[in-house]
Amino acid sequence: MLTVHHLNNSRSQRVLWLLEELGCEYRLERYQRNPATLLAPPELKRVHPLGKSPVLSDGARTVAESGAIIEYLLDGYGQGRLRPPAGSEAYLRYRYWLHYAEGSAMPPLLLKLVFQRLPRPVPALLRPVASAIARRAQDNFIDPQLRTHIGFWDGELQRALWFAGDEFSGADIQMSFPLEAAAARSGVPLPPSVQGFLERIHARPAYRRALQVGGSFELA
Repeated sequence: MLTVHHLNNSRSQRVLWLLEELGCEYRLERYQRNPATLLAPPELKRVHPLGKSPVLSDGARTVAESGAIIEYLLDGYGQGRLRPPAGSEAYLRYRYWLHYAEGSAMPPLLLKLVFQRLPRPVPALLRPVASAIARRAQDNFIDPQLRTHIGFWDGELQRALWFAGDEFSGADIQMSFPLEAAAARSGVPLPPSVQGFLERIHARPAYRRALQVGGSFELA
């Protein structure tokens, strides 16, 4: 039996969505973030040494990292679904976006989150200085990077409905997290093509079922 070790408001929501798309049976182990620190609970380290989510258990196997989990599930349970034929141009695009999502898209979004929250834990006397530093980092480095990435998504999604081409694939599931994070906290307006992508994924029945299973999903 497949088991998803699911942390609220995390990338593991993508794994639930993929399993719902594939119609796989699975079991859910829930973990809640610390409300003060927003960190994962220490219990997750019993499943994987890094103590992060998502983690998938399949019998004696433990698989971590979103992209690796998507590839594992499509290899073992996909039956040719949700990825283009190997060797095709669409497959090359699929592989690119599968790795780009976490390797390139998420770092500036994570920096945005860190610098948005930077002034909060600072003593009141130093908060104006911390706020100025955080604002400068966002204005001069993070936001220009985000605009570049969003422009890249816009160009690609104007060419085709989905990231690998005209067919929905696991790459779109992987890319959902950075696009939803950008919508929630980038502060950069999203072009119609990117908004349209989000509307299309939110309308998918499997996406909605995954939300019912995983619970509320907030990235702000």
